Amino acid sequence: MTLTYLDLSEEQQDLLRDLPFEGHHLVTGPPGSGKSLLAAQRADLLALTGVRVHLLTRSNLLRQTLAVHGDVEVSTVHAWIHAWHRARTGEGAPQAAEDWFDWPELFALAAVEERAERFAIVVDEGQDLPRSFYRLCRLLDLPVTVFADECQRITDTQSTLDEIGTALGDCARHRLTDGHRSTRPISALAARFHTGATPPPLPSRTGPVPRLWRYADQRALASRLVAHAERHPQRTIGVVLRTTKQQLALHEHLERTAPRLRSQVYVGAAAEGRHRTLDLGRPGIRVISRASAKGLEFDSVFVPDVHTDSGDPGAAALRMTYYVLLTRAREEVHLGYEGQREPPLVTGIPADLLVRAG
Repeated sequence: MTLTYLDLSEEQQDLLRDLPFEGHHLVTGPPGSGKSLLAAQRADLLALTGVRVHLLTRSNLLRQTLAVHGDVEVSTVHAWIHAWHRARTGEGAPQAAEDWFDWPELFALAAVEERAERFAIVVDEGQDLPRSFYRLCRLLDLPVTVFADECQRITDTQSTLDEIGTALGDCARHRLTDGHRSTRPISALAARFHTGATPPPLPSRTGPVPRLWRYADQRALASRLVAHAERHPQRTIGVVLRTTKQQLALHEHLERTAPRLRSQVYVGAAAEGRHRTLDLGRPGIRVISRASAKGLEFDSVFVPDVHTDSGDPGAAALRMTYYVLLTRAREEVHLGYEGQREPPLVTGIPADLLVRAG
């Protein structure tokens, strides 16, 4: 179902109504506050003013989920920069080994560009992009609206809110406070991994307490997933794994043991055939990577490889990762591990926040 302005909460409607069409804007908010939905709505409203609008995100999978209308072009930031550079030079943008692009060369090109056409940029999950991208937008004199949450920075090209604001220059800030996605028990567990000064307020909606499972192997995991899908045939079920190898192996188990469930796997835009897109409009199991989970939501979320996180359980990067993964869930969270001992990441979490199920 496509949501309209009238379907938004009062807070979301107020934000869209009060956002000026001109200038730079940085919109922040916790998981489930509707940032991706509002990014699409913001792009639609800007397009109604007659300007050309580009809605950008880092993730190709998130790009597939953003529903817009009218004259709005949706793409990844990588694709947009290559297209911009190709339109001016006939070639794709020069790339660098460690920082996406040869940014000094792009800055030099932007500095001499003639402003023949005005267009606007809307960015979803803006904390995943490097500061240099925002500097490029500033040099191009483009109005930019960014939706971001710096407590969800799990990429290697991340930016804080202050870094985004500084790179853009004169940037107005706006804040969402209400989360609408997860239940109170899920949000309470996620708050254990929050890295900001104050976790978002817990929602009132109740639901099952998240569970921790011990699996003998991936076959045991596949059996539990099949049972869960059969018990909840109308749910979307997100299974989030660290590596492509794990994803493909689990998907093979699922297809062999329960082909009728028509499970899906996404391993990236560079993949071939059916593994590069997902049908997100129907229920069932979707096996994705941690990086691809950003901005998505599912009824049930399984993170079955907690044992693979062997680093410092208090490290900010690891905590942010689990904060993102847990807050993808609307109804249920299931963490899992292999081995005889609980992984350090979850040891010590009380039973009222995480039930030991097996």
